[in-house]
Amino acid sequence: MTGHIDPTRETFAAFRADDRPGPIHMLNLVRLRAHAAYPDGREATGAEAYEAYGRESLPVFSRLGGRVVWRGRFELMLIGPAEERWDLSFIAEYPSVAAFVAMIRDPVYREAVKHRQAAVEDSRLIRLKPGAAGVGFG
Repeated sequence: MTGHIDPTRETFAAFRADDRPGPIHMLNLVRLRAHAAYPDGREATGAEAYEAYGRESLPVFSRLGGRVVWRGRFELMLIGPAEERWDLSFIAEYPSVAAFVAMIRDPVYREAVKHRQAAVEDSRLIRLKPGAAGVGFG
């Protein structure tokens, strides 16, 4: 089975169509390849390729108002498929849907994303509407 690396056209169109005001949070769950899969055959680990993606995309992410609001290290799947594991877990905040769309259309980001595509074996990117933190569930 092939991993989930990029959004489908249909899903991305739905993402753009729901252009509500305010910030969005994007929950990122990422499983890296042991060896990056660059089309040109260059050698790197998945972690090295993802680091290159982060380094090269950071100027665009920052310029558009993006920031990482939470980061954690995967330890155990308590509820869910036991075989799922994630090397990276974080929530990125964007000021708006438009800011996220501008990021992925930016030529510098488009060049940087090649490292992500080479690095990632599987991923989940889940859009969330930020809510108030509190004491209880629900």
